[in-house]
Amino acid sequence: MMTPIFIALLAAVASAQNAAIGFPKQGQEITPGDNLVVQVQRPNTLTGSQEVGVVIGLSSCASKPCFSPQDSMGTVLYNGPFKPVYHETSQPPYQNFTVQIPDSAVKGDAQINVAHVAIVGASAWPYLDLLNQTVVV
Repeated sequence: MMTPIFIALLAAVASAQNAAIGFPKQGQEITPGDNLVVQVQRPNTLTGSQEVGVVIGLSSCASKPCFSPQDSMGTVLYNGPFKPVYHETSQPPYQNFTVQIPDSAVKGDAQINVAHVAIVGASAWPYLDLLNQTVVV
């Protein structure tokens, strides 16, 4: 009888940990060799958590559908700490990462991939959040 309640609670806690990509916006044009700001947002939660880090990658989708971030991050542009903070009252806590688009990026559709890792709750269970945003090279 307690199992459905526990599963619902676990789902609510997990969904509250979700990160989001603030920038780039869907369909934004990016240029090989240029810098790009990738904003990773992380809303506050009632559940205690500790940020571990993020990985940001770029995948080409010019000639075939993009892989899901769970299958491939593509070319890794950033791999390191994630420390979101409040900047504006209208936005959740976030951190901006300036990454360079590789000169070898293929023209056409591409995908910014983000893997967000946190440790959640008193039991310190690992949480992995995978995100993507379609852009145009």
